[in-house]
Amino acid sequence: QVQLVESGGGLVQAGGSLRLSCAASGRTFSTFTMGWLRQAPGKEREFVAAISWNAANIYYVDSVKGRFTISRDNAKSTVYLQMNSLKPEDTAVYYCAAETAPRLRLPTNPTEYDYWGQGTQVTVSS
Repeated sequence: QVQLVESGGGLVQAGGSLRLSCAASGRTFSTFTMGWLRQAPGKEREFVAAISWNAANIYYVDSVKGRFTISRDNAKSTVYLQMNSLKPEDTAVYYCAAETAPRLRLPTNPTEYDYWGQGTQVTVSS
C-alpha cells in the first residue's frame, strides 16, 4: 500500500504563487513515477504534470508549461508542484498520484495511476 498526503493548497489572487507538496509512505517512493492531476467543478479530472522516478523525464500539459514546475525529493519521499502566475482557470482540487508499474512513457491518463492522495483545494481569484 501507498499513502499520499497533499498539502499547500489555498486561496491566492491571480498572478500569485503556491507550492503543493505530496508526502508518500508505505512503499519505495523512489521507484514510482509521480503525477499531479486536477479536477475543477463540473469537469473531469485532468493531467497536469508527471515526473519519472529519477526526475530525468518530466512532462506538462500545455496549459501550465512555463508556469508550473514539478520536482521530487526521493530522500524525503515527497513530490512538489510549484505554481506561478496562477490564473482563475487553475482553480481545482489538485491530486498527487503514483504509478508503480514501469512504463515506457510518463502517464497522462488518470486511469494509469495506481494510488491517489485525498486532494488539496487551490482557488485563484480574479
